[in-house]
Amino acid sequence: MDFKIFKTKISKLKKIELPGEAAHHKLAPLMRIEELANVDIENQKPNEAGVLALFYPDANSATKLVLILRKTYRGVHSNQIGFPGGRVEKKDKDLSETALRETEEEVGVPMTAVTVIKKLTKLYIPPSNFWVHPYVGIMDTTPILVAQETEVEDIIEVDLEHFMDDNNMVKQVLSTSYAENIEVPAFKLNKHIVWGATGMMLSELKEMLVKVL
Repeated sequence: MDFKIFKTKISKLKKIELPGEAAHHKLAPLMRIEELANVDIENQKPNEAGVLALFYPDANSATKLVLILRKTYRGVHSNQIGFPGGRVEKKDKDLSETALRETEEEVGVPMTAVTVIKKLTKLYIPPSNFWVHPYVGIMDTTPILVAQETEVEDIIEVDLEHFMDDNNMVKQVLSTSYAENIEVPAFKLNKHIVWGATGMMLSELKEMLVKVL
């Protein structure tokens, strides 16, 4: 989709009610749904993070969404696909600033170049004990994306029409840090399997975009 057309349509997101957990559950592994039903989240005293679903035009004015492949490390999100974003810091005035600051650090997009359109439904991630707060943002120019050397293995630019194509919804058998050989619903984007928390947030985003595009 041409970005100029996309920009006029995405502004409608501001008036759309969030589908919330119902959309999350469509991309949630069954064991994740069961776990969330039985956990007292606030009693876990979770940390908080902000992430950004950033849309922008490429050199041909096609609309793109940026994701990242995290570095391999000793942790629960090692080598996984995610949105740019990260942990709240004391200097952040709010969670949207956290998402923007972390996006600038991880992929090189200046905070001032992004317009935040809407906050999506927050999502609890049990393995890392985080409340993740996702935001949707756009920038009008084609960014020069630069991966943060210490945290980002690769930058993944997903074409909007590829993301919205239902043929890219799949089932995948995976082994994770907390389970072996589980079948999970996922997106297949640019040949990458995107599942778990990122898949759940993408599910809500896609449901909302279907209503406005």
